[in-house]
Parts: sequence; structure tokens; C-alpha cells
Amino acid sequence: MFTPKRALTASALALLAAPVWAGAQVQAVTDLNLRAGPGPQHEIIGVISKDGAVKLDGCLEQSNWCKVGYDGAEGWAYGEYLTATVTEKYIPVVAQDSPVEVTTVTYENTGEADAPLGAIGGAITGGLIAGPAGVVAGAIAGAAAGEAAVPDEEVVTYVRTNATEPVYVQGEVVTGVVIPEEVQLTDIPDSNFRYVYLNGLPVLVEADSRTVIHVVR
Repeated sequence: MFTPKRALTASALALLAAPVWAGAQVQAVTDLNLRAGPGPQHEIIGVISKDGAVKLDGCLEQSNWCKVGYDGAEGWAYGEYLTATVTEKYIPVVAQDSPVEVTTVTYENTGEADAPLGAIGGAITGGLIAGPAGVVAGAIAGAAAGEAAVPDEEVVTYVRTNATEPVYVQGEVVTGVVIPEEVQLTDIPDSNFRYVYLNGLPVLVEADSRTVIHVVR
């Protein structure tokens, strides 16, 4: 079972009476990559839609990656953006202070993509600046921001045709997260946005706040 890292309040402990077992249905709080393996370096094999129903098989011990099923496909998703319904409340499946208990699964390294991030090419930096406690609220706010800042097709085309060196960070990239300061952003001509190829995807970023406003798929 996944064990929370911090002491829980009495009310949170009460929620432990309702663990999330293998095969339980959870949902994504934002559009979320479905990957072939547990890590940002693995191939994206699909996209889980915001509010999409996901079958949870379990999560890696001491890791935020969970094995899931969605729309007939099996893969891995970042657990901080998955929520379970416990006593009529949505609770993050994986978070430092989450009271949810999740079945533990294992993963066998079988290919090149399973190598440490530093061995797969591209720049490596730290984790995304997004605390577990703000995942659900941040995803909702990020979705709203993304809808309000839909980029022009010319901007999207420029980003697609002017690829930069890929950057990999721990975690998963979704609309609304903030890019770490050490990640270099690239200017877009005649645009207030910047961009970076992050965790296998080009993303548009608001220059001042460094917030991801659009994931180019």
C-alpha cells in the first residue's frame, strides 16, 4: 500500500476506512498523458480527457506513477492528477498528504526508455513547481486559463516546425503548471508566449508567470 509521508489529521484518518482497491474507478482532473511506462521519458500512447473515468490498477511504491486503463488502453498516468471519490469528496490518489490507500504495483524495466532520465538525451532539470496540495485546484484554474488563452494557429505551427532541444523534468506536464526557472524558454516572433519541448511535448508558456497555457498535441 502507498503510505502517506506526513502525519494525518483525525478526519483524514477516518477516510482510510475507504481504500482505493485495484480496479477502482478514478477520474482525471485535467487532460492527462497516458504513457507506455512510469516516467516522463516514456512514449505517450493516449490522452485521458479531463473528468475522464479511469480504471486504477495501482501505483508504484513511493512513486507518483500509477498503472491505469482508459478507453480500452492500458498504460501509466501521473497519480497527482487522478482523484478518487471518498465520502463524497474528491481526494488525490497520490499526494504527500493524501489519506487514500492505493494498491501497490511493480514495473519491470525492459527497454531503453526505462533508463534513468540522464541517459536518454535532452536536458535534465528539477521537478515541476506544483505542490501536491494544490493539484486539483491548480488543474481547474489551469484549464480555465488555457481556455481563455487559446493560441493562434500561426503560433502553434511555428512551435511545431521549430523544435528545440527536449527538456525532461520529474512529474507530468499539464495546463496550469509553472515551469522551473532553470528551464530555458524560447521566444515566438510577434507573440507574448514562449515555448519549450517538455517531457516529449511542445508547450506554450506565459512569459512572465512561466505558466503552461497550452499543450500542443
